[in-house]
Amino acid sequence: MGCESTKETTLLFVGSYTDKKPGKGIHVYEFNNDTGKTTLKFALDSVTNTSFLKLSKNGKYLYSVMDSQMLYNGKIASFAVDAVEGKIELINIKDCGGLNPAHIELDNTETILTSSQYSDGSLSLFKINKDGSLNPHSQVLKFKDSSIVENRQETSHIHSSNFSSDNRFIFIHDLGADKIRRFRVDSASKDSILQNENHIKMKPGSGPRHFTFHPNGKFGYSLSELSGKITAFNYQNDNLNFIEDYASYQQELDIYKAADIHISPDGKFLYASNRGPEEDSISMFSIDTTTGKLSLVGYESTYGKHPRNFTLSPCGNFLLVGNQFTGNIVIFRRNVETGKLTKLPNEIAVDSPSSLQMRTYNVSDY
Repeated sequence: MGCESTKETTLLFVGSYTDKKPGKGIHVYEFNNDTGKTTLKFALDSVTNTSFLKLSKNGKYLYSVMDSQMLYNGKIASFAVDAVEGKIELINIKDCGGLNPAHIELDNTETILTSSQYSDGSLSLFKINKDGSLNPHSQVLKFKDSSIVENRQETSHIHSSNFSSDNRFIFIHDLGADKIRRFRVDSASKDSILQNENHIKMKPGSGPRHFTFHPNGKFGYSLSELSGKITAFNYQNDNLNFIEDYASYQQELDIYKAADIHISPDGKFLYASNRGPEEDSISMFSIDTTTGKLSLVGYESTYGKHPRNFTLSPCGNFLLVGNQFTGNIVIFRRNVETGKLTKLPNEIAVDSPSSLQMRTYNVSDY
């Protein structure tokens, strides 16, 4: 059974690497919530490495990194979403303030955007206007730090950031330093909105990459790229307190490249993606919503190489994973009772998919 009415349409937005040259970087598909089938509606051409996307909560605006993995500063672009036509239109573009933007986050009021820059270990903050446009960055934090893994932790690498549910704090994942950095958010400040740094020290060689808070706001889950581990935390008194580590990979390997982490809309299951080099999989866990602890449900192949990013459909009935190296987005039907995944026969062929966002729109509102 689907979860959209005849007046609703679900759109899938796909950001891609374009091999460091202008190309088709963002694709928009219509998604059928009954069958899981997709129809291409729009492709944005002549953009470079639009490798991470973030959709506003109301779905009216799409934000994208541009010029990631280049030798010069990247950019952040703002787009208006036309849900009826299934297309996007550029609003404006701003310099991101650092090298290689890898992740975008919006605060809960959607008046602040943060951009995490991997290559120079920086995080930039932008104020968002009511029309979805971006002001120039008003704050850039640069970190100098390191940890123990040669060639990966010689300096700070900021990979993502997440705002707490009450919007009072932001948690910044520094893969290069094995730290989750916490800043207080002072929205009233003109220049220094992020203040009073503290940090959580992860186990040496972890490489914290992505993070998600549980919908109930009581727990947080960090995915470490280099150790292939998921770390569960209690979130109490504005602090993340360690609960337990869990292996995201099925196999014990010498090299791990864990990538992305999400929780189902009902808060009952957690999923993480593992990008080889010897195992390309989605790990599945059930969540004890009282204690925050995880129980393994199983592992599912991603039927492709290097699943950098994945998303769950808005109603939670499907999971879609983008395999960057094999250029295919695989669609799974999700059992909402068991959390398990069943691959559907239809796939989406798109070059180097690296970021997926979805939303259901009431088109009668447009």
